[in-house]
Amino acid sequence: MNATAPNPLLDFSGLPLFDQIRPEHVGPAVDTLLAGAEKALSEVTQPDFPADWAALARTLDVATERLGRAWGAVSHLNAVADTPELRAAYNDALPKVTEFYTRLGSDERLYAKYKAIDPASLNDEQRQARTNALRGFVLGGAELQGAAKDRFADIQARAAELGQKFSENALDATDGYAYYANDEEVAGIPHDVQDAARAAAEAEGQPGYKLTLKLPSYLPAMQFGTHRPLRERLYRAYVTRASDFADGDAVKYDNAPVIREILALRQEEAQLLGYANFGEVSLVPKMAESPQQVIDFLRNLAGKAKPFAERDLNDLRAYAAEKLQLNDPQAWDWAYIGEQLKEARYAFSEQEVKQYFPAPKVLAGLFKIVETLFEVAIRKDSAPVWHPSVEFYRIERGGQLLGQFYLDPGARAGKRGGAWMDDVRARWLRPDTGALQTPVAQLVCNFAEGVNGKPPLLTHDDVTTLFHEFGHGLHHMLTQVNEHDVSGISGVEWDAVELPSQFMENFCWEWDVLRHMTAHVDTGEPLSRALFDKMLAAKNYQAGMQTVRQIEFALFDMRLHTEPARAADFQKLLEEVRDEVAVIHPPAFNRMANTFSHIFAGGYAAGYYSYKWAEVLSADAYAAFEESAHPDGSPNVETGRKYRQAILEAGGSRPAMESFKAFRGREPSLDALLRHQGMA
Repeated sequence: MNATAPNPLLDFSGLPLFDQIRPEHVGPAVDTLLAGAEKALSEVTQPDFPADWAALARTLDVATERLGRAWGAVSHLNAVADTPELRAAYNDALPKVTEFYTRLGSDERLYAKYKAIDPASLNDEQRQARTNALRGFVLGGAELQGAAKDRFADIQARAAELGQKFSENALDATDGYAYYANDEEVAGIPHDVQDAARAAAEAEGQPGYKLTLKLPSYLPAMQFGTHRPLRERLYRAYVTRASDFADGDAVKYDNAPVIREILALRQEEAQLLGYANFGEVSLVPKMAESPQQVIDFLRNLAGKAKPFAERDLNDLRAYAAEKLQLNDPQAWDWAYIGEQLKEARYAFSEQEVKQYFPAPKVLAGLFKIVETLFEVAIRKDSAPVWHPSVEFYRIERGGQLLGQFYLDPGARAGKRGGAWMDDVRARWLRPDTGALQTPVAQLVCNFAEGVNGKPPLLTHDDVTTLFHEFGHGLHHMLTQVNEHDVSGISGVEWDAVELPSQFMENFCWEWDVLRHMTAHVDTGEPLSRALFDKMLAAKNYQAGMQTVRQIEFALFDMRLHTEPARAADFQKLLEEVRDEVAVIHPPAFNRMANTFSHIFAGGYAAGYYSYKWAEVLSADAYAAFEESAHPDGSPNVETGRKYRQAILEAGGSRPAMESFKAFRGREPSLDALLRHQGMA
């Protein structure tokens, strides 16, 4: 690195310089920013520094926000553009960053300053931020002393390392697998997927079709591939990723020892903080009041869903025996049987639907509903990006900038699977300049790339995923809160944070919305009402099975974090949970937990139930739009405005239940969710 060249990670004049950031910039930038944050921490914890909100923010928050933004850029690149060099730089800096934040969150001198601030001197947003901060100090170990405090810090450092290791193992195990199939084996797999697989094989000088465990390759093979041995081969590879059952030297990515150590550390952390288990710690800042309340909620929902799930399974078994001559379906058959039955029952296929959803058209339709409902304008914008396929946009109201976002839609090597929203920076009335900083978000998906010069085609599931992540983005970008710790998604209870994302998914099932975002990739024809009606009829197809599957994950997660003795044999606990709630039991070699990144590397530990919990909130919130819709079915803008103001704009500035009640006028009810999923 040129010693005199400026470090792009230290440039805060505008948006991150993603196109200029190199692995060699990471270490020096982190060291510089940590030194600045250390200096600020030292300054504000001096006895003569005033216990004053604005003074603390001007000195400490400004320094830590810069560190957070730079480290956020590095973490983001590590997730979407992983290289051995970047990974090494990230892993080198991770312990230093973790150590600083652990020490910051447990500094009893700083804790004392926050306690000494007079709440009467604060506005409502600041009061909520202070309440959260005091709770954070307690959970961060600020009340621990001596050896207990040192051990707490060691746990945080090791836990960060292990979370990263878990992610790396899952990514490497996924990226490391390829199977080159022949013409006979790819029978039934959609043509666009075949074309992409053949192009991938050709690019490597290999014959046939390169099939991988990335979802745009794996899922269509499982759903449509008629060659049963291929489905078995791919299934086995997929469910044994990062496990002791992996083939050959891929066993080096086994995540089981990582999981056991993570669980042991979480339990030890809970006990240091005076809790019986990590489940209790996890729920302190959430809406749910206790692990038992969550477990009861999940079991209650399971009781309602399981009869529907059993009916779904009986339908699949009967169809498989009668039409497919499969009298003893195996785990690798269910997705295929499900797709065949769906096509037979509803007379359409996902493949047929996909032709009507070219990505640019879907995006235009998404923007149209958002612009209408939330009274904003979305425009193309420009910014440095990390990959040529990344797009950048701005959201305005009345010519005034509200927020901006990056969209990174495609799956590629070196990019973590799944879909997520991250913040680049939060809305903040900056205490150092007095200027209003507008929020910026990153929306990341993993859709199949376009082939043969055609745009990428999205499945209806992909469309729903895009709407979901955009809902998170709106929560972050439309906030009107000026205190960065409670603006947008910051400070929102984890089990309520999925409300705006799941809320947006509902629009993917509204004809008035959907028809504007379809155009057949070859003819340009919009989706027909007849085909939409078939999709709608199939909407709750297997809703029972999907619900019990989510409950299985959530119950396993909560029990794992409240029954510490089970960590040694977490696989046995998973099987027990399946015996209680599941209707399909996978083979003994299935190692789903070994790639369950949400709870071992993604912040959802003892929190996976949040998806179902927030779905109750989002379904009930959406019912308000159904109740107030215009006669032609178009959504009511006044309801949109009320929702925007009560929920999106309020961000984390008040408890989520208060925001919900401000919108709905009452507490949420389970009825709308059961009705939406055909289980009422």
